[in-house]
Amino acid sequence: MKAVGYHQALPITHPEALLDLELPAPTPGPRDLLVRVAAVSVNPVDTKVRKSRQPQAGQPEVLGWDAVGTVEGLGTEVQGFAIGDRVYYAGAINRPGANAELHLVDHRIAAHAPARLSDAEAAALPLTAITAWELLFSRLGVAEGGGAGQQLLVMGAAGGVGSILVQLARQLTQLTVIGTASRPETQAWVKAQGAHHVIDHTQPLRAQLAALGVPEVSHIASLTHTDVHWNALVDVAAPQGRIALIDDPDQPLDVMALKRKSLSLHWELMFTRSLFGTPDIAEQGRLLARVAQLADAGQVRTTVTRELSPINAQQLRLAHAELESGRMRGKLVVSGF
Repeated sequence: MKAVGYHQALPITHPEALLDLELPAPTPGPRDLLVRVAAVSVNPVDTKVRKSRQPQAGQPEVLGWDAVGTVEGLGTEVQGFAIGDRVYYAGAINRPGANAELHLVDHRIAAHAPARLSDAEAAALPLTAITAWELLFSRLGVAEGGGAGQQLLVMGAAGGVGSILVQLARQLTQLTVIGTASRPETQAWVKAQGAHHVIDHTQPLRAQLAALGVPEVSHIASLTHTDVHWNALVDVAAPQGRIALIDDPDQPLDVMALKRKSLSLHWELMFTRSLFGTPDIAEQGRLLARVAQLADAGQVRTTVTRELSPINAQQLRLAHAELESGRMRGKLVVSGF
């Protein structure tokens, strides 16, 4: 089968950073779906792994943690799926990725793809939707339908996770949603996702919030450069508020700064359930099914802003370079072999 991978962790400017490969077709385990991949989305995790994870000797590393495709094979313990079903999922970081014609995924973390969305539109959703859902409802502890009189500050709201998080918070809670973006086009994008207010994270936060009549915020989702904004986030957080983050800060965070306000700090990594095989691993499949329902009802929309084709090393190198530029708005998808 065709696949895209690498033999050595290299900068994306190197011609061998990503290579076209021919690999054996995988065989499904008891809980696996064998999926013929139609489209994949590229996420920051792809670039981070490519730069840092050295493949095992003689074994190429295949990336890709966002896919949509058609089921071609079923493991003996699979339930709820049939040959020919169109599915979408984010996969597991400790298994080969989806940048391949055929891919294996645990059926518990997959769901039927939204019927109203194209392959490219659907492929843009799983990883960011899972991250945003777990961030909002599990880590920040907001109840569906709740949040009246409270606020959600989304730092870096124009990116992949932020774009879905703003939509979920606006559609499924009563929170006042405040997104941050620093350029006119990204500010307009965040507003279009449903944010009540948009402010500039390159400017002092407290003054901008005060101008909105919001002296402090109860919930904060920090999606990028948390260490840069840390002091400002602690400053604007309401006493007993919650701060959640998904990025990898370059500098240590001063957690003692949280004590005076009794603030709580939460990490979100959407791969935790699959990585550790947690008892509630099937929650990811269920939440993706719920997101598909919301998408088909028009309550959640895809965040794809750019599509490349076909799925090969050249196009994926372009996609990685785009993400590494730090100026992405929404999601980038590569489709078709």
